Amino acid sequence: MAIPGKALTSSSMLLWLMLVSLSSISLAYRPGDIVPMSRMGQYHSSRTVWHDMIGRHCPIFGVNREVLIPLPKPTGYTGADPYKISFQVGREKFFVPWLFVINRKSPEVPMIDVHLRYSGSDLLGVTGKVVDMPHRYVEMHSDIRKQFWDPQHWPKHVLVRYTWKEQSEIDVASGFYVLFGSGLLTTFVLSIYILQSSRDKFARFVKETVAESSMAAGGVAKVE
Repeated sequence: MAIPGKALTSSSMLLWLMLVSLSSISLAYRPGDIVPMSRMGQYHSSRTVWHDMIGRHCPIFGVNREVLIPLPKPTGYTGADPYKISFQVGREKFFVPWLFVINRKSPEVPMIDVHLRYSGSDLLGVTGKVVDMPHRYVEMHSDIRKQFWDPQHWPKHVLVRYTWKEQSEIDVASGFYVLFGSGLLTTFVLSIYILQSSRDKFARFVKETVAESSMAAGGVAKVE
């Protein structure tokens, strides 16, 4: 006769394992997959909602590339305050904090440098910062600089550079230290064992030698 409580527990456990398995599969990426990304803007004290970015503006898993993303004119924009944006990257929704892109107190056109870490098919983390756009790029696309500084031209375009870095699943340095420590511990234990064994053999040898000497002399020896 089956016990309802145990059957329910087993079913719940199986369901939980299936959900965990499906969750891990859904978060996995293959090389060349588009990594979903959304953007939020803030100007003055007004924030937008999260807007999903189209595929050609998103990162591609494991592929280094540069894209131009459009920045729509924020509501109530006068140019007096900084305009900043933030990103959520991947199905895991890694958060990139606010990045100042307009009125950031720099005469250079901004570029957003995004670094993504991955291992196998997993996205491990994302960081982003604003840097000056390389002069070689500005020279090649002079219209970007002209349009960016034109207060009447919207949307403005900002270059985003996606750089991927693979992180080894095995930390070689940590593994070496663990292996070295284990070797030292093993050597220490073996040394103690050998010393203990040698001391016992030496004590037995002394006892036997003293006993044989006493018997040869016709006496009785007492060995402690």
